[in-house]
Amino acid sequence: MSKKGLDNALNVNGEKLKIAIVLPYFNEKYGLEMLENTKEELLKNNVKEKNIKLFRCAGALEIPFTCKQIIEKYNPDAIIALGIVIRGETSHFDLVTQTTHNAIMDLQMTKKTPISFGILACENKKQVKERVEKNKLNKGKEYAIAALLQANFK
Repeated sequence: MSKKGLDNALNVNGEKLKIAIVLPYFNEKYGLEMLENTKEELLKNNVKEKNIKLFRCAGALEIPFTCKQIIEKYNPDAIIALGIVIRGETSHFDLVTQTTHNAIMDLQMTKKTPISFGILACENKKQVKERVEKNKLNKGKEYAIAALLQANFK
């Protein structure tokens, strides 16, 4: 039986890569789990622990500015932008997710540094758990592999 997904199709080596990870404090409980899964995958693919740098910010809307500062000050090979936005009762969810997505896409293109978009946009906490847990969808792993892939295009 064959597996599907990035992890089965690729052999990425991050031995010489510098990877930055951005993680907001908002929804930290789930974010920290996704962070651990992401770091585990980077280490599994030979990224040295000293070459993985974590940067924290307040929430999802602050991620693009944080990424910009990281690119300008540290020049990483790739950034993994992690975050979790859960729909509430107002349209704030749509504003945050769309604005953050557009800003990160624009930043990648203008700064020519790959940014793996690891910001989950979920309807509820059940969806979040399904995506962050290691033995379920484990999106942190996918975001790490995507970053390594893109870093090799630089």
